[in-house]
Amino acid sequence: MDALLERARAGLRRVAPAEAAALQAGGGLLVDIRYAALRERDGTIPGALIVERNELEWRLDPTGAHRVPQATGRDLDVVVVCNEGYASSLAAVSLRQLGLHRATDLIGGFQAWRTAGLPVQEQAGQPAPPGGTAGSRREAGP
Repeated sequence: MDALLERARAGLRRVAPAEAAALQAGGGLLVDIRYAALRERDGTIPGALIVERNELEWRLDPTGAHRVPQATGRDLDVVVVCNEGYASSLAAVSLRQLGLHRATDLIGGFQAWRTAGLPVQEQAGQPAPPGGTAGSRREAGP
């Protein structure tokens, strides 16, 4: 798995949280692929599109019948966000294979975004974590 991840990342120019925020501010699309339990526990990035991993390619293919309105073309800046930056690398490669040549992922995932002090929207009914952070729970993988 480590070798697969290394090969996937070799073809990406991954972005840090501040650059992801700048891309979003400039019209790029942040796509949160974390599963619901993580979003409920930790919150979400304001303005990020929520698309769980198993639907990602169908929703972001700009020529597909099941695409979201935000999937406007192959030149769209797309930053895939997972919990800690592992699954998002593989997902970004998959989007590139669909022709979204600007797809990349967020180094360190949602946890790095939050640690950088960037905005996080708490989920309805979710108590704010003590000290503004929640304990880290890893996705499958390192």
